[in-house]
Amino acid sequence: MDNQRLLTWAFFGIMVWMTYQAWQLDYAQPPSTLPVAADAPTVEPLDSGLPELTELTDPADDTIDAPVVLPAFDAEQPRRDDVLQPAIRVETDVLDLEISMLGGTLQQARMLEYPVAKDRPDQLVDLLSTDPNAIGLIQSGLRSTGDGPEANHRADFESARTSYTIDSSGVLIVPMTWSDGRGISVEKRYRFTRGSYKVELTQTVTNRSDISWRGAEYVQILRESFAPERSMFDVDSYSFAGPIIYDGDKSEKLKRDDLIDDGAYSITATNGWVGAIQHHFVTAVIPEPGTSQRFSVSVRGQISTASAIGPTVVVEPGESHSFQTTIFIGPKLQSQLEEIDSSLKLTVDYGWLTIISQPLFWLLSKAFSLFGNWGVAIISVTLLIKLAFYKLTEASGRSMAKMRNLQPRIKALQERYKDDKQQQSQAMMDLYKREKVNPAAGCLPILIQMPFFLAFYWVLLESVEMRQAPFALWITDLSTRDPFFILPLIMGAAMFFQQKLNPQVGDPVQVKVMQIMPVIFTVFFAFFPSGLVLYWVTNTLLSIAQQWKINKVVEREGKQQQGKQQQGGKKPKGS
Repeated sequence: MDNQRLLTWAFFGIMVWMTYQAWQLDYAQPPSTLPVAADAPTVEPLDSGLPELTELTDPADDTIDAPVVLPAFDAEQPRRDDVLQPAIRVETDVLDLEISMLGGTLQQARMLEYPVAKDRPDQLVDLLSTDPNAIGLIQSGLRSTGDGPEANHRADFESARTSYTIDSSGVLIVPMTWSDGRGISVEKRYRFTRGSYKVELTQTVTNRSDISWRGAEYVQILRESFAPERSMFDVDSYSFAGPIIYDGDKSEKLKRDDLIDDGAYSITATNGWVGAIQHHFVTAVIPEPGTSQRFSVSVRGQISTASAIGPTVVVEPGESHSFQTTIFIGPKLQSQLEEIDSSLKLTVDYGWLTIISQPLFWLLSKAFSLFGNWGVAIISVTLLIKLAFYKLTEASGRSMAKMRNLQPRIKALQERYKDDKQQQSQAMMDLYKREKVNPAAGCLPILIQMPFFLAFYWVLLESVEMRQAPFALWITDLSTRDPFFILPLIMGAAMFFQQKLNPQVGDPVQVKVMQIMPVIFTVFFAFFPSGLVLYWVTNTLLSIAQQWKINKVVEREGKQQQGKQQQGGKKPKGS
């Protein structure tokens, strides 16, 4: 087997695979502006309608034994032109929000610690917005049986204040109230915590009427939906953007085209959740654990709706009942996601290499806590990986060093049998066998590195912890490309030098292809995240150091062996 040919295809294959992966992904980061019809009403996309009551009942509640009559959804229900006004302003240390007095809808969520770009610190990421070109809303409410009014997201709520700011206590509660005027009242409370992107929603029904109240809570996320636009030169476009649903066992990202072609996707699950993800950020609705919920995701025009509606409960006269839901609006900080539900880590999409990427991220996090710099963490973890596989790659390196020492004999065989390729191949294989050299050994380090390379790629691409993280000097954001292409050039030079340490075997065409591989890699890596290039540069430099040491050892051993053979061949004096 020709070592150089395998190396060539191994290097080339990884680049082809990554290019194919990028172009095959169905969703990408949304374009900055979505087309809106000139005659489209402003408030039309801001209301996706009311979810129908579900016949689900809470298994822990044995008071519900009669079937529930589901009211028909009236698609022509009147809507108000001032659907999102007035609003309550809420400020925590990490979030700037607006809550509409109409239904208590979360209609704005600005990430105070996350600018859109590092060179635009004043332009912050908005996960929720009333902008018709970038809709993001979280609507919540109660559906009820009967003909009376209900506290859904179209109902008018009242609040004692129009602005709230978190104080030194670290906890902020925003209450809102609604009443039907006939004895049924609802209090909606949002609870915020300092440093957290978790929002706790409590909806409490109090029945002061003389008849039973029967209904259920719901929460739904409205987000813009768009056709993907991918680019090899934009790492953001490699990430999925759209709805995600978890059924208590596994998660599924739902593609826009499938939802349009097949219609709404619905499941019934316990301990599930639903959300909308994009590069580095997530909006999720996590119902109260242990309750059976109906989750539904649909697309209408340029709006996707992901909803959860819980079991129907009965509130007798003189009684109250509280519905609990957790909402997450923020970056995919894995520590905060795990505190809510360990399955929420699935919103961080590491793909099929999660089995490597998750431990790798954990290791990087530990290194970061030690050094306080993600670039140094990448270098240190690369060194640890290199040490872990040192013995395995050492055996490969020794074989490569022996191949290098056999170069003159290999060239002699190629010259002797230049007109008989079959005999040339057989002679070379005999030489390899006689000298105990594996010509394919040089491929082993590449095969070992490939899964870690791809895992590093997705960790750097998807982990918000490394978003806009600086390293040193000109590298101010490890998650984006090197602005001056210095690291890719260093990497190309290191790969070129690495080639000089390894044997150059094969026909002239293969040798020339290998010689231009550093140039090809430099071009590819020029648009990869600088953190990934830093990993590859570090790994290449460590490989050079290891191979240089092995070459010296093998060369010394060869000279010692040659000396012993010469001494053994001398005849004693007087014989």
